[in-house]
Amino acid sequence: MKKRILFVAGALSLSLALAGCTTNPYTGEREAGKAGIGAGLGAALGAGVGVLSSSKKDRGKGALIGAAAGAALGGGAGYYMDVQETKLRQKMQGTGVSVTREGDNIVLNMPNNVTFDTDASNLKPAGANTLSGVAMVLKEYEKTAVNVIGYTDSSGARAHNMTLSQQRADSVASALITQGVSAARIRTSGAGPDNPIASNSTAEGKAQNRRVEITLSPLQ
Repeated sequence: MKKRILFVAGALSLSLALAGCTTNPYTGEREAGKAGIGAGLGAALGAGVGVLSSSKKDRGKGALIGAAAGAALGGGAGYYMDVQETKLRQKMQGTGVSVTREGDNIVLNMPNNVTFDTDASNLKPAGANTLSGVAMVLKEYEKTAVNVIGYTDSSGARAHNMTLSQQRADSVASALITQGVSAARIRTSGAGPDNPIASNSTAEGKAQNRRVEITLSPLQ
């Protein structure tokens, strides 16, 4: 009986992990979602704790109880970010803004041609409209920190680029706050030409480097 219950607990862990798999809309491949992985690992660990903390007679029951509790805890933050990522992808379709996942973080890359005119820090109408969609999701999912970083290409004086990138990050943050996102959640910084994502030796590469990145992280 005990082996049967432990087998069920293990099957629960596996099924939760598989249930968290999603299809990447860009590659068409199945990927393991953070929620499923977290829930599966949580269930496995919970089952182990349940066995160790129960009497010999009740170890099977303890494994199932521990697996259920572990799944709930393990899937929490991952599930929260998974659902938020899905909604952001829906909102950002057709805007030119990319949505990528880095661990439990979600990164929105807003190219300069979407958000700002050359050497300016005032948002374009298209950029403001895009940020209204971001704000809608952020207001629904309040347990995330928002880090806004502005970037430039390598052209011009570094001091000017550092100032401009900070001003652009501040403009994005101000737009989010105006749309109802709490200012306490938001941090901004300007990185100028640092951390390029493409070569600054070509016009195409420079265009990619001129961007604002919004990184969303689960609050601890």
